[in-house]
Amino acid sequence: MKAILDKLFQHAILSREEAHQLLLNVADKQYNEAQTAALLTVYRMRDIHVEELLGFRDALIERARHIDLSDYHALDIVGTGGDGKNTFNISTCACFVVAGAGYKVAKHGNYGASSVSGASTVLEQHGVKFTNEEDKLRNSIDSCGIAYLHAPLFHPALATVAPLRRALGVKTIFNLLGPLVNPSGTACQLLGVADLQQMRLYTNTLQQIGIGFTVVNTLDGYDEISLTDDFKIVSNHSESIFSPKQLGLQTVDQQELYGGKTAEEARRIFDNVLKGCATSSQTQVVLINAAAGIHTICPDKDLPTCIEEARASLLSGKALKTFEKFVQLNS
Repeated sequence: MKAILDKLFQHAILSREEAHQLLLNVADKQYNEAQTAALLTVYRMRDIHVEELLGFRDALIERARHIDLSDYHALDIVGTGGDGKNTFNISTCACFVVAGAGYKVAKHGNYGASSVSGASTVLEQHGVKFTNEEDKLRNSIDSCGIAYLHAPLFHPALATVAPLRRALGVKTIFNLLGPLVNPSGTACQLLGVADLQQMRLYTNTLQQIGIGFTVVNTLDGYDEISLTDDFKIVSNHSESIFSPKQLGLQTVDQQELYGGKTAEEARRIFDNVLKGCATSSQTQVVLINAAAGIHTICPDKDLPTCIEEARASLLSGKALKTFEKFVQLNS
């Protein structure tokens, strides 16, 4: 580790293989806590490069508990988190709208990092029990179009560094890795990032991973399409900036996306969206993110067409029925 730290202190960049082996050593507790803390601090103070991120990802994937859902051509919708906006569970709502529209979703998630309610939080509020058993996950995606993979059940390597991460209390490389380590072999991913620098990092990384992807950022700093400002979309196929008005949607106020002060309040907002009794702003934001997910699966469909598919899923009650079936199967 001393040689690695000396190299990093001199602003050198690790190769993919060096980063891979380094994180395996961390997972295997080959370094003491001070050395690991120094490593995490380095990447807090300087940018991570694509080859390093890929190498760290390789290590987590190698040590993960794998569930093969690749035959479903499933989508994951996830944000990097850390935008500090405390929005309601937009991505998780969008997952059920996409599944209600007839597509397959394999959502990888966890408890909230910078918000009151992460994906795992809101699902637990409904009595969902998490599992890493492949037959149960396949039954869920077969029966209602969506399976949920609670990250701690699939990544034992993360448990090694969890106490240190809590003690440090700042974002580390593991926050960057979360969106890249879905253990189910998803074919495509909608990823929200908080700034354009992260957009470049993840776009270049996902190109090398080789899945279908869409990376989105709202230009005022949201790691999803928030409709509070113009937003940028980069995919395997194109790069565009849209305003809400271009897509027949309204610009919304940031306060209208607030996720509440408690998990119970976040749950009520989530339920209202799927039941069709949320505010117009809350509904529109879920629709555009679901539409971006559908567009990721079917890049030949333009966004207005995908918005209408998402709207039909939500307004017909199919998204709600999908969620109710999911809760029944996973409780």
